[in-house]
Amino acid sequence: MSNINRFLITPLILCTSIGLFISCKTNQVKSSSIFNDSSATYTINKVFTGNKYAVVCAHPLASLAGQQVMAKGGNAFDAAIAMQLALAVVYPAAGNIGGGGFMIAHLKTGENLALDFREKAGSKASRDMYLDATGNALTEKSQNGHLAAGIPGTIAGIIAMLPYAKLPLAILCQPAINYAKNGFAITDKEANNLNANKANFLKYNTHTPALIKNGLWAKGNLLVQTELAYTLTRIQKNGAAGFYQGETANYIVAEMQKGGGILTLNDLKNYKATWRKPLVFNYNNHQIISMPPPSSGGIILNQLLTFSKLMQLNKYNYQSQQAVNIMVEAERLAYADRADFMGDPDFVKVPVKTLTSDGYLQKRLNNFTLGQAGKSSQTKAGNITPSEETTHLNVIDSEGNAVSLTTTLNGNYGSKTVVAGAGFLLNNEMDDFSIKPGTPNMYGAIGGEANSIAPGKTMLSSMTPTIVLQNNALKYIVGTPGGTTIPTSVYQTIVNLIDFNLSPEDAVWLPKFHHQWLPDEVFVEQGFNIRTIEALKNMGYKITNRSAIGRTELIVIDANKKIKAVADTRGDDDARGK
Repeated sequence: MSNINRFLITPLILCTSIGLFISCKTNQVKSSSIFNDSSATYTINKVFTGNKYAVVCAHPLASLAGQQVMAKGGNAFDAAIAMQLALAVVYPAAGNIGGGGFMIAHLKTGENLALDFREKAGSKASRDMYLDATGNALTEKSQNGHLAAGIPGTIAGIIAMLPYAKLPLAILCQPAINYAKNGFAITDKEANNLNANKANFLKYNTHTPALIKNGLWAKGNLLVQTELAYTLTRIQKNGAAGFYQGETANYIVAEMQKGGGILTLNDLKNYKATWRKPLVFNYNNHQIISMPPPSSGGIILNQLLTFSKLMQLNKYNYQSQQAVNIMVEAERLAYADRADFMGDPDFVKVPVKTLTSDGYLQKRLNNFTLGQAGKSSQTKAGNITPSEETTHLNVIDSEGNAVSLTTTLNGNYGSKTVVAGAGFLLNNEMDDFSIKPGTPNMYGAIGGEANSIAPGKTMLSSMTPTIVLQNNALKYIVGTPGGTTIPTSVYQTIVNLIDFNLSPEDAVWLPKFHHQWLPDEVFVEQGFNIRTIEALKNMGYKITNRSAIGRTELIVIDANKKIKAVADTRGDDDARGK
């Protein structure tokens, strides 16, 4: 750890990081293995170092699936597909086939890819569908239950990735099928999460899903999801048609009809993933590759890093009052722009070039004075002439292919509604639209007309899967869940590495902060530097303590091609490889 004032890191945080690392390294849970053995033991590994390939994601059984398909001759895309499907089983709070997401990839040929398989509004959706007769926003309906669900995109995304993979879908689906059919032993965190949401599962389901247990869940209990296993088998045999048509599609529509949802058979049949042009820009001798709209993540990351370059962030120390002051004000300005200008580019013109230009961003900084807190009541979007629950995985293979993939159900367990007969959770992504201009979504984000609801439209996202190159060589693969905190967490991880020269472990594990324009407060994790907090308060900032921010996954490739994968200590995240 260099270029960092060590006294700024409290002993509490050092002990917390180390303690989590040790406890996770020794945490063993009985479960079924990927292909046959029904009594294997898995461990949670926070750091992996090797020289051939690496995977890192939110659950050890999913990373094990990626590792094993890689060992069978698969590449980064094979591993990503197997991991995503496995996460839908072993990490039901966010892993999914009933949600959607984005992928950034860098091929061994040097080509960069951006895949959009974000959910879309159904054909029966309308601009004011979540307003009552007097115009009040009905956030309960946009956030929970059947009406909250957009058309799922995850399976379409997986099918779109297949041409870049080596192995057939039959092999890539099998780990997830086995986990669902035979069951797997849940961790303590998963048990607590399931127990905390039992009342919601009872409230928003018309049947009793596998996630509900008589009594309480406990670490080591076996979670068997038979209906989900059959759904995955239909996908294994029939690809996209195994989900968007036939038996599974009929289950989805029947569930919609039971609970007042609006998705139709045609909505499902007509869904397609979309290839986008990656957002590529330079930062301090590094090339950043991230996601364009309909995710706001890449634009926000571009703005935050450009602000940092213009304000010479690298002159200051990690978590110093000057550094945090600069970073918070950059976040304030970026999220003000998000509210006004960003939406689905297939429906609205998003001024990407202007929003990410040095000239525009320099003008945005004119009102910022180092050492003073800005005010969101006075900070508006720039002047432009027209011309929370998520999961992330990273993979690098021995050939030089890299995948950064973020998917989501939106909230914790999405809409809380499981499709009867199919066994998977539906998303609550409709809440990511601006259901009423000026009304915050479940993450407190404010939206405007650009992100209003329309049939077939994609709701704005914060997902920020990102790959970083230096001298055209892979250097970092990074991403995180966390709703509107996603871009700021990816931003902080990148500057922690590039500007503050932190180790990969510290870049991920040390406390993070977040500001998003509205509400006008700085959220900080436990253990954040006390001296800096007091200095920020003296500048005029409102500081609010909060629980863990995101679960960042990071892969670092050094100049000697040595690979280090770091899994976040904030969850059951796991890193492994060869």
